[in-house]
Amino acid sequence: MIIESESYPPGHKSGFVAVIGRPNVGKSTLVNQLVGEKIAIVSPRPQTTRRRILGILTREDAQVIFVDTPGIHRPRHKLGEIMVATAKSAIPDTDLVLFVVDVSEPPTEEDRMIGDLLKEVTTAPIILVLNKMDLLPPDKVKSHTEAYWELVPHHRDWMMTVATAGVNLDKLLALILEALPEGPRYYPADYVTDQPEREIAAELIREQVLNLTRQEVPHAVAVVVEEFKERENGVVYIAANIFVEKPSQKGIIIGNRGQMLRQIGEAARHEIERMVGGRVYLDLWVKVSKNWRRDERELRRLGYSIT
Repeated sequence: MIIESESYPPGHKSGFVAVIGRPNVGKSTLVNQLVGEKIAIVSPRPQTTRRRILGILTREDAQVIFVDTPGIHRPRHKLGEIMVATAKSAIPDTDLVLFVVDVSEPPTEEDRMIGDLLKEVTTAPIILVLNKMDLLPPDKVKSHTEAYWELVPHHRDWMMTVATAGVNLDKLLALILEALPEGPRYYPADYVTDQPEREIAAELIREQVLNLTRQEVPHAVAVVVEEFKERENGVVYIAANIFVEKPSQKGIIIGNRGQMLRQIGEAARHEIERMVGGRVYLDLWVKVSKNWRRDERELRRLGYSIT
């Protein structure tokens, strides 16, 4: 979809920007900050993002469509394979690539794998985003920076950032706008994402499970919203199922006398109310789907596309 030319000025820039990196380097935090709204969930857990998510920044002079992607890693199950395939598929058709790394650490095997991938699959300009600079030891600045430069020697620009605090994101955005071509708007100016509200609600529920539970539980969780409806009194009623792989995980999420599930529900409800701008009634159920991350049929039923 392209918005009519009258809605943007001459010289208007636009384009799709793939945000690529290994798990837990700050990709979703970066996108949320650049867009100015929370469109992707974040947590300290690696592999929080599972799907491709668009974050849309519209200004008078430009529209930037950020493509937030799952972290690229060596998968251990079918879900992981889908996540990596989703991330890789976002690269070839974009106008610009942000390769996000954790500069506080030297490059990992996964960072090197991504660097090799970028050399193979894209000719688009690449900006190297050296995130978490606040955690970078002073004596490691030169060695870590140069090591990441070597992964993508053909990168166009680079920038040190702290995504959580917004440090240098104005400078990064200037580099992004400089690299994008002139073009139309692809989305209306008031759009910040392409995700339906019910999908965002499911992710906000899963975010609280990630933040509040422990051990093996977070990665084994999927959330499906079964009903999303505004009632006559103006309250949005949401019924959602939280799926886990084992009965023991179900017990952890429910907690003693349902305490953990109530805590998850209350925290998620506050986030969803912020999104919909009104009151929400959240009805949560926990169900077991054995080994769903390895079962193609279950993955499809839970909304994960098979590639």
